[in-house]
Amino acid sequence: MFRAALALACLPALPVLAQDFAPVTDRAEFLSAMEGRDLHMGLFSLVLNLTPDGAIDGSALGWAITGTWDWQDGYFCREMDWSGMEIVYDCQLVEVRDGKRMRFTERRGEGDSASFDLR
Repeated sequence: MFRAALALACLPALPVLAQDFAPVTDRAEFLSAMEGRDLHMGLFSLVLNLTPDGAIDGSALGWAITGTWDWQDGYFCREMDWSGMEIVYDCQLVEVRDGKRMRFTERRGEGDSASFDLR
């Protein structure tokens, strides 16, 4: 049950007002926003580190998260594994608010969203 909940926390909607967020349009802008910081979500004690070379590592509920990411056609594309549970490849719209929050919206901005603190 916890694994399913974490997968949902990584992908689905957490309501946030859209006007507060600005799209991140390219890889350099994304890396600048992420520089020296991780993505945090209090729910499930989720922490993700996204490195400039395309690696993802982190944890949630004490279990490791690994994966890879790339920037393609204006979208953050990633695949991950959470302690043996595959989180399938998806390209996502990235938006940032005040340099403190980052939102990822699946299916190139057409799907559900998840918001993270940048720390």
